[in-house]
Amino acid sequence: MNSEQLFEQIKQKQSFLCIGLDPEITKLPACLRDAELPLFEFNRRIIDATYDLAVAYKPNLAFYECFGTAGWKQLELTISHIRDHYPGILIIADAKRGDIGNTSKKYAETFFEILKCDAVTVAPYMGADSVLPFLEYPGKWVILLALTSNPGSDDFQFLSTGNHERLFETVLRKSKHWGNSDNMMYVVGATRASMLVKVREILPDHFLLIPGIGAQGGDLEEVVRYGFNDRCGLIVNSSRAIIYADASERFAEIAREKAVEVQRKMKDILGERL
Repeated sequence: MNSEQLFEQIKQKQSFLCIGLDPEITKLPACLRDAELPLFEFNRRIIDATYDLAVAYKPNLAFYECFGTAGWKQLELTISHIRDHYPGILIIADAKRGDIGNTSKKYAETFFEILKCDAVTVAPYMGADSVLPFLEYPGKWVILLALTSNPGSDDFQFLSTGNHERLFETVLRKSKHWGNSDNMMYVVGATRASMLVKVREILPDHFLLIPGIGAQGGDLEEVVRYGFNDRCGLIVNSSRAIIYADASERFAEIAREKAVEVQRKMKDILGERL
């Protein structure tokens, strides 16, 4: 999937919503806790209730890997369900990998050949050779961590690197030459929305993955004000505010209602700006 195909899906669905699939076992509805595959069953119902509203799903691997082989099996089932039933939806492995040489090659093989994901989040700290192996796969995406919204992000991301530039800006300027706007996206936290002005100065054409609206306090309108470009250029993620909106047997139905609320706002935004 290239950027044009992604943009077409955004226009078709009138949405740039990504739903994070972060199934925390203690938060699952009681009706699922005794299921043989509770993570997958939860995900399946969420996906089946929202597939027409989302352009992407983003399973966070930590919520699966902590269960060992049982969790990995349910991750595989989740990805296969999306791929088999709803082709065209972007599948993002939120793995935050970052290593060099053969290790990066094996990570890329895992996510793109074995799991058949469309994109994977990658940490840039170790430089080009930690990222380039992922870019060897045509039609796949690297989503580089650029500017995160966690409190500790200030420890490094805003350090000066000279020429009145901060580290996150240096990362953006350097890394944009490793790939292009058809195979690289960047993560920018929604609570850093005002910084999107600077990001867009450096990356006018790339898609940005924006986590943090909803439960984390990010504001959709602010993200759009600073980050929207003439091809939308945004994939905005919501996880907890949608998937944990209800803990009863109606959890998937309520999740849909919450997703519809976000999608309607996005539809209005697209109608005004495109």
